Amino acid sequence: MLNTEIWTPRILAVLRIVAALLFIEHATMKFFQFPAAIPGVPYPLATIMLVAGAIELITGALMAVGFYTRAAAFVAAGEMAAAYFMAHLSQSFWPAINMGEPAILFCFIFLYFSVAGGGAWSIDGIRRPIAATT
Repeated sequence: MLNTEIWTPRILAVLRIVAALLFIEHATMKFFQFPAAIPGVPYPLATIMLVAGAIELITGALMAVGFYTRAAAFVAAGEMAAAYFMAHLSQSFWPAINMGEPAILFCFIFLYFSVAGGGAWSIDGIRRPIAATT
């Protein structure tokens, strides 16, 4: 039988790390056009895109290492909600059509981290071992 008390915080940490690295990738696409430029986005970037990239880079890095995970995730979730309503919803009501599915998924994954914390393998867990696993 699977011991969920052992595996739940570990799988939460894996999800946190992978989601944070994917979030950082969005920032590197904005700032460095790596691994590619964002399709359809003119350069130099508009101020709102620079702010979004800064939020993605900072909160992504914090979440990747699990430092102030709850606060970083809350800010990142808010950015993704704003991105969906500002950039995607105006194109169509349906997420599959307006290409907003990643923004919705990031928003709710980060909202979950803002409540659940970083799980295992986090700086938060080293600083407060009890709070990181509850």
